[in-house]
Amino acid sequence: MAHFSRVAMVVIDVPTGDHDRELAFWEAATGQGLPQLKYPEYHGARLHGQDLGLLVQRLGEGPPRVHLDIHTDDAEAEARRLEKLGAQRVRQVETWWVMRDPAGMLFCVVPEPVGKLNETNARLWE
Repeated sequence: MAHFSRVAMVVIDVPTGDHDRELAFWEAATGQGLPQLKYPEYHGARLHGQDLGLLVQRLGEGPPRVHLDIHTDDAEAEARRLEKLGAQRVRQVETWWVMRDPAGMLFCVVPEPVGKLNETNARLWE
């Protein structure tokens, strides 16, 4: 099925004990606030003058890491497309998929409302 997708977010995953310090660092480094989002473990925003966003995510456990979020208007079609390229689904969280690329690194496929992505801001996949 034809759908749009794009790399939309750089996500910095940090353990709970480091979250507040990491959030303060990235707010100062980017010169902008990263407000709390719908879920309390996420703070982020589109970077000023960019189509790319930055998200600081509080992890329950695990080491700090960075991952990418791919936003799409059809999460199922995008996950299938990426599986054909060698990715694997790890788990579904709410409405998005946590996936693993061929090298074993995690990334997420996150749905966007239909119409938000188009030829001017995303790639069309046939």
